[in-house]
This record gives sequence, structure tokens and C-alpha cells, in this order.
Amino acid sequence: MRVVSAVVLAPLAIGAVLVGGWPFVLFWTVAAIGVHWEWASEILGLPRNPQAVGAGTLAFAGLVAGMGHPGLAVLVLAGGLAAMAAWFPARRAWCVGGLAYAGLVLAGPVVLRADAVWGVTAIFFLFAVVWATDVLAYFGGRTFGGPKLAPSISPGKTWSGGITGAVGGVVAGLLVAALAEVPNLLAVAALALVLSAVSQAGDLFESAVKRRFGVKDSSRIIPGHGGLMDRLDGFLAAAGAAALLGAMRGGLDGAAHGLLVW
Repeated sequence: MRVVSAVVLAPLAIGAVLVGGWPFVLFWTVAAIGVHWEWASEILGLPRNPQAVGAGTLAFAGLVAGMGHPGLAVLVLAGGLAAMAAWFPARRAWCVGGLAYAGLVLAGPVVLRADAVWGVTAIFFLFAVVWATDVLAYFGGRTFGGPKLAPSISPGKTWSGGITGAVGGVVAGLLVAALAEVPNLLAVAALALVLSAVSQAGDLFESAVKRRFGVKDSSRIIPGHGGLMDRLDGFLAAAGAAALLGAMRGGLDGAAHGLLVW
């Protein structure tokens, strides 16, 4: 079931990138709302009001992004975070954190894809780095074993898996960059290494949250994988970091250029 789910979901994600526009924004808006539902309902057990505020914020941000205003969509998310902090003081940190976490699922890909020249390449670069890191970390850890990476958080992860995942992420990212004729591959290799590490940190963060609340899987929405958080934990962290770095260097309209071109 894990393989079947991956075979179904990966082409959908790739197809959304290639088509762009509304289908791309809709794909990641639905994913973000799903992640927020898992965080708020399945893990924290929050009441319906904060769940509704989070879902409404993400849906409105997706609508704005689909109309061609990714920067304004980020402001909508910021407004939703402020509203969450003001209306739900009892569990403010977890409510705000959940919306910020889910917001990365939408904001990261949408901001990067908005770049008309480098947007598609940036998303495929992210896919390559994160997917290769995930797969090779698993097989590297199973093959070589050794000391645990973070035994108190995720007992199954090893340093050998982390290193093989990082190497795989760099190689996969370089392959995509070379095929797209991205300049300065040395800088791209360093970028891939950083994003691979961020991806693995995102995986550990999600494991820590689930352990904190005694949850094994964020949900059972994806057969063989668990929940959307279980599948997207590394990607959303890497996408958020990539979008932030790209926007700092190239602005919101040229974030993918700012990310890839050094």
C-alpha cells in the first residue's frame, strides 16, 4: 500500500507543478488544510473553533494565491496567525504553531512556483532533494545501522541514514539543476545539502510533536503512509526554508531565481 500510494500521489504532485495556476494552488491548499486538520484534531484534539479559523485562513490564502497574488496570500496567513493568537489564548502556542506549520505547505511551494522562469525548476529541485533524502536515509539506516541520530525523539533514525540521505539529496538536486542548466553547481550542491538537513530536521520535529502527544501517525488518510504530516513533514520544512531564502534574495516574484541562481 505504501508503494501504491506513492505511485498515485507523486504523479499528481508532478502534474500540478507542470500545469501551474489554479490546479497547483488548489493541490497545495487542500494539502495545507489537511495538515492543519491533522495537527488540530488528530494530534492536539482542539475544539472546532480553532480548526475552523485555521481552515478558513488557509482556504482564503489559497484563493488569493490562485488569483496571482502570492505575496498577499502570505499576508493573509500572517493575519490568520494574529487572529489565532488573539482568540484562543488557552493553547495559544499550539494553535498558532499549527497554522504556521500548515501554512508552510501552501506558502513555500506557491511562492517558489510564482517565478515564471525558474519556478518549475525550483519545485522539481525540492522534490528531488527531499524525496532522495527520505528514501536513501531509510535504506542507508537499514543497511549500515550504527549510532542513533535522535533516540529520544525517533529511535529508528541513525547517523548513517542521515548521512546517506544527505548525500542522496545532494546528488539528486545536482542532477535536476544540471538538466535545467542552473549556473554555479557548487553553490547548488551546498544549497541541496542545507535543504536536505532542513528536511531531516522537519521529520524529527514532527516526530517530537507526535511523541509529545502520544500519537503514532498523524492520521490514516494515506494508505501505507499514515497522514499528510507524515508524508510532508520534511518537504514543508525544506519548502519553507527555500522560499524564505529565495524571497530574501529575489523578492516574492523572483523567489525561485533567488534560490537557484548564485
